[in-house]
Amino acid sequence: MASTKKQERAKMSLPLVVLAFVLLALPAFSQSTGPVIVRPGAPGEPSKVLPANTRPLPPPLSKKDIEFMQGMIMHHAQAVEMVALMEGRTTNPDLRRLGARISQSQSDEMNFMKRWLAARGQPAEMKMAGMDMSGMSGMEHMHHNMMMPGMLTPEQMAALKAASGAEFDRLFLTGMIQHHGGALTMVKELFDTPGSGQDAELFNFATDVDSGQRAEIRIMEKMLGEKQ
Repeated sequence: MASTKKQERAKMSLPLVVLAFVLLALPAFSQSTGPVIVRPGAPGEPSKVLPANTRPLPPPLSKKDIEFMQGMIMHHAQAVEMVALMEGRTTNPDLRRLGARISQSQSDEMNFMKRWLAARGQPAEMKMAGMDMSGMSGMEHMHHNMMMPGMLTPEQMAALKAASGAEFDRLFLTGMIQHHGGALTMVKELFDTPGSGQDAELFNFATDVDSGQRAEIRIMEKMLGEKQ
């Protein structure tokens, strides 16, 4: 009788021993083989097991992706130039704080866009009709950039530069609202173009530009309303 009970206990413990062995072996097995990556085959074709170190390919860049980043660099550059005109022309502390925030954020974004383009083998300067714009002056840039939404004309920039005090504040706010609105249009055009804006970094950046500049427009509209 005792022998029978021992045999029954031994039979019951055997699956536990096997299970423990499998659990102990799993980590080593997974480390040695790595994850299994399967690419489904086309209709009528078998699936294919890919190497464990396979990495997904990034979505292809479109011409619009490159043009958006190159154009936004120059667009941001004018905003930074507008903020630089504050020196000696306004003593409004709220406006100066807003300007400092715009200048810092857009300078950081310009550096990001330049790195993004360089990592993809693209120049930071936009070329138009086979013409290299890298050697142009600021005024020439503005003349050729008029096709970019929201860019201030040379006349608007000259008026801003000649103004001071309350008039400068008004021109700056109306001009920067116009400028920010143009950036929102550029983001919309990017996402409205089929096959564009699919790169994850580009998508996140453009979305941040949209939300950030919408928020700043609301702030500037409130500041402008208080002055009127």
